[in-house]
Amino acid sequence: MSFTRRTTLTLAASAAANLAWPRGWAQAQAAGEVETHGLSTFGELALPPNFPHFAYVNPQAPRGGTLSVQIKNTSGNQNFETFDTLNIFVFKGDGAAGMDMTFDTLMSGSGDEPGSMYGLVADKVRIAPDKLTYRFHIRPEARFHDGSKLTARDAAFSFNLLKSKGHPVYRSILTEFLGADAESDDTLIVRFSKNRSRDLHLVIAGLPIFSEKYWTGRDFEASTLEAPLGSGPYKVARFEQGRYIEFERVKNYWAEKLPVNVGQNNFDRIRYEYYRERQVAFEGFKSGQINFNEEYTARLWATAYDFPAVRDGRVKRDELPNGAPTPSQGWYFNTRRGKFKDARVREAFGLAFDFDWTNRNIMYSAYKRMASFFENSDMKATGLPSKEELALLEQFRADVPAEVFGEPYVPPSSDGSGSDRNLLRRADDLLRAAGCKRDNNRLLLPDGTPFEVEFLDSSGALKPHTEPLQANLRKLGIASTFRTVDAAQYKRRLDNFDFDIVTMALGGSFTPGDGLRITWSSEAAKTPGTRNVAGVESKAVDFLIDKISRADTRDELNVACRALDRVLRAGRYWIPMWYKDKSLIAYWDVFSRPEKTPRYSTGAPGTWWWDAEKAKRIDYKG
Repeated sequence: MSFTRRTTLTLAASAAANLAWPRGWAQAQAAGEVETHGLSTFGELALPPNFPHFAYVNPQAPRGGTLSVQIKNTSGNQNFETFDTLNIFVFKGDGAAGMDMTFDTLMSGSGDEPGSMYGLVADKVRIAPDKLTYRFHIRPEARFHDGSKLTARDAAFSFNLLKSKGHPVYRSILTEFLGADAESDDTLIVRFSKNRSRDLHLVIAGLPIFSEKYWTGRDFEASTLEAPLGSGPYKVARFEQGRYIEFERVKNYWAEKLPVNVGQNNFDRIRYEYYRERQVAFEGFKSGQINFNEEYTARLWATAYDFPAVRDGRVKRDELPNGAPTPSQGWYFNTRRGKFKDARVREAFGLAFDFDWTNRNIMYSAYKRMASFFENSDMKATGLPSKEELALLEQFRADVPAEVFGEPYVPPSSDGSGSDRNLLRRADDLLRAAGCKRDNNRLLLPDGTPFEVEFLDSSGALKPHTEPLQANLRKLGIASTFRTVDAAQYKRRLDNFDFDIVTMALGGSFTPGDGLRITWSSEAAKTPGTRNVAGVESKAVDFLIDKISRADTRDELNVACRALDRVLRAGRYWIPMWYKDKSLIAYWDVFSRPEKTPRYSTGAPGTWWWDAEKAKRIDYKG
């Protein structure tokens, strides 16, 4: 390379700057900076810097076999029923399952510690006294799948890209992330605003890292069926659009022996099968095409697992305590629509749902009734507000229902008949108080139009549970339909808030924080593609989310969550469904697993491994 005067002057200027601010991790630790091998919500880490592996894994677990599953949880632009893009981090398209396995992150979480992360791409981090600047040290051995070096520049590029062009979920959650810069190949500088939330550093530490070189000249926001270059434990092996996608374990994975990975990523292949109908998917499990299935339908768990492979022991069933937070599952009202603006109308709909009858007759009494947005946790509001809760709520006394300052709303128990007359009479009174009028057997909205609603879903799995509710709505004069649409239309309508009522299971975290903005904030209510399906716009909710995101202790967090729970429950934004504190797991007997499970999950199937002897014993063909 020949040096022109201009480049020489530029280099000289950089050298002069270096005299005042040495570059790279080798520079002296700044005054007040704290160096640590991990990050946590409240600053406490249970494991020392030299821990060998997590306690719930088998460090000698063998490698091999294929895990075949159906997608059961989604994020970003993913869809349960199909896919047409391998980029799951943008708004456009239906993202494929499993793509997150192909990307590494700065740090990785522990199943024994909610809100704690330990080094992956970054082995340590220095934190400024004001917690507005984090300096991550990038491991020199970090590599992408093509062997190219993963550097701080790639990480900075990735985080800045997600903030500017990522899915609305990322753009929303990264609002107070000011930007990232590479001080050198091994030093990443991450900067936050003074309004940062408590957990924003954990969000950053868990973001995917892309290759800047790969994406240069490519449109990040476009749909693509070319697998983006990654660095994680798996890479795309083969797929058929909308039918299946298969990943293969990276044989020379650079981070295989790091403590956060030891005993995990044990399958040679992981395959996601796509089905449009749950019954067809279940037949796929019965035939062995799927070999691991988490069951969510109590009726199927009670009646459908009586087939030959279960009876002869080739298929096993377990009910495992999951220790996991309970998602808020329910029928959510779109309050952007005039028919659902009045909370009395929404409460009336809730009174028409007879949980006791539904649980006994459809779900084999397997579930408990959900009442709280923080069910089965210390964050659930009970009794009268504490003085600490009142201190947060008092300023909004004129803006929220008076109920917020009393006992939190709990859905009433019914007589179990399926059509409790007392509850329906109360529902009718509420509808009339909201201005609705009866015209023979029809209920009219205050503007005189018939009251008609549509339950929107992409699957008919919950239709049996919805039909008794619809029958009671008919008795109130409300006409309703249960509409099942294809996956692409369902996602489009959800993204654009084009629905009356939709079934969702939202949230579920031991340490709620920034994610609540995506689900409940006023800004999210106006942002297509976010999870605020109910359209909640409330100054009190926004304030409490901020308090939750900035809580310095677990006690402060619990108080703010209980206050938020009171406000949301008083808003009647949903008809709460049900929950179960155990995971229903069925699997072909081709796996083995550690004796110990993570404290806050089942560990299945992430810590499991393929057992070749078992597979041979049952002559499993897959």
